Amino acid sequence: MPSIRVHKPNRALFFDFRYMDDRCREYTLLPDTPTNRKKLEKVLLKIESEIAAGTFVYANYFPNSKALKRLDKASKAGVMPTEVAMAADALASGSVEAMHLGTGPVFKDFATQWFDERSIEWRRSHIKSLLSTLNGRLVPHFGGKVVGSITKSDVLEFRATLAKVKGRGEQTGLSPKRINEIMGLLRQILNEAADRFEFTSPMTNIKKLRQRKTDVDPFNLVDVQRIIATGRADYKNYFTTRFLTGMRTGEVHGLKWKYVDFDLRIIRVRETFVMGEDEYTKTDGSQRDIQMSQPVFDALKSQFEATGKKSEYVFCNLTGQPLDNKNFSDRVWYPLLRHLGLTARRPYQMRHTAATLWLASGEAPEWIARQLGHTSTEMLFRVYSRYVPNLTRQDGSAMERLLASQMAQGPLIEQKQPGGNSTIYVPAKEAMPQPVPKLRGMHHPSYGRKGGEVSDRPNTYLDQGGASSNEDAQPPPRQWVPALHAWMQTHPPMQLS
Repeated sequence: MPSIRVHKPNRALFFDFRYMDDRCREYTLLPDTPTNRKKLEKVLLKIESEIAAGTFVYANYFPNSKALKRLDKASKAGVMPTEVAMAADALASGSVEAMHLGTGPVFKDFATQWFDERSIEWRRSHIKSLLSTLNGRLVPHFGGKVVGSITKSDVLEFRATLAKVKGRGEQTGLSPKRINEIMGLLRQILNEAADRFEFTSPMTNIKKLRQRKTDVDPFNLVDVQRIIATGRADYKNYFTTRFLTGMRTGEVHGLKWKYVDFDLRIIRVRETFVMGEDEYTKTDGSQRDIQMSQPVFDALKSQFEATGKKSEYVFCNLTGQPLDNKNFSDRVWYPLLRHLGLTARRPYQMRHTAATLWLASGEAPEWIARQLGHTSTEMLFRVYSRYVPNLTRQDGSAMERLLASQMAQGPLIEQKQPGGNSTIYVPAKEAMPQPVPKLRGMHHPSYGRKGGEVSDRPNTYLDQGGASSNEDAQPPPRQWVPALHAWMQTHPPMQLS
C-alpha cells in the first residue's frame, strides 16, 4: 500500500510504494509537517496513476536513485509492472474484456484512495471493521487487478471461496450475513470505480445471499426475577438496568454518571462503548432519554454507592474501566444461564425482553419505540408483537369483553324527539311506540286525477271492509305525546357522536 512515511533517525519523510513487483523507498530531506505531507502525497498520487497507466518513468522522479540500476536490469529481463503485463496478455489473446484492462488503477490503490476519502463519514468502530475486511479479504484477492479488469465471473468466484473458508469454531464457511457484508464493501468500491473510470460495474445484478431471520427469544418475567436474584451480587444492578431499560450492550457499558439524572429520573443515552473506545451512538435516533422505573432507580442508586466515586462509568471493572462484553459473556452470563437451566441466549436478548415486557404491560407503542431508540413503531410490531399474546393471555378476549358489556342491552333504535329534529337512540326493549305516519297521497281529492279529469287508475288503499275512507289516512290521536315526555324524563337520551 503506497504511503508517505517518516524516517525515524532524522524524522524526514520518504516515499514507500511498489513498482515492477519491487518495493521502492525514496528518501527526502523534508521534515514531517502537514504541509510537506500534503505535497508528497500529491506527488505519490501522480506516481501511482502513471504506474497504473504504464507511463511511469522512474528516472523522471528520482534521477539519482540507487534503484535505477536494479529496475533497469529487471526491465531488460522482460519484467513489467503487473497491470501492464495483464493488459498485454489480454490484448495478445484477443480477449473481449481487453478494452477494460487498462481502465483505472489497481484495486489495492483505488480501494485505499476510496477508503481515505470516505472514512471521514464513519465512526471509528466502523472504520476498524471495514479496514479489517478490506485488508483481510478484498486486497489479498483483488489487490493486483486493475479495477476495470474485474469481471462478474471474478466476483462470483470470490464469493464462492468465502463460503468454503473456515469460520468460527467448527463452522465451515462464513455465514451468509458475513459474506453479504464483505460483498457489500466490494460493491461500494467497484461501483465508485466504475463511475469514475467509465466502465460497467461487475456487481450489476449480483444479489445478496438469503439470510436467516434474526432469532428473538426473550425471557419471561419469572426468568428475569430468577436471573436478578441468583446472579452475582456485583451484577444485580447491571441485570436490573439492562432488563428494564432495553439499552444496547454498548450503550450500557459506555454509560457514564454524568448521563444519569436522579432528579428527573432519566438516563440520557449519548455515547456507546464499542471495540474498546467511546463512540457516537449507533444512529441519531439512538440519542434518547430513558425513563427510570422504580427498580431501575433503586438499582442505579445502589450502584452509585459502589462505583460513583471510583469511575466515570456506571458499570466498570476493578480498575474503573468499562466492562468487556466477551469477558462478561464467558465468565458471568452463560455460566449463570447454565446454572439456572435456561436456554443459552446472547446478552442482547435482555433488550428484547424489555421490549416484550413493555408491550405486555400495555404501554403505548410510540413510548416504547422512543425508549428503545427506534424512529418508528414499525420494527416494534414486526419483531416483538408476536410474543405479546403469550405473555398477557389476551388473544382477543379484551375485545370480547368490551362488546359483551356494550351490546348486552340489545340493538338500539332511532327515535326523534317531539317538537325538534334531533335524534336519540334507545335500546329496543325500552323504546316507546312510535306514531303511525300519515299515509300521504291516499284518498286525496286530487288522487287519480290528471289535468282536472278523472283517471282510469283505480284507488289502491282500502279499509278492511274493502271501502275507502279519508279517516283511515289520518295519524292516530296525539294522546301518546304526554306519555313520551314522561318516559323521556326517566330515560336520558343516547346521542351518537
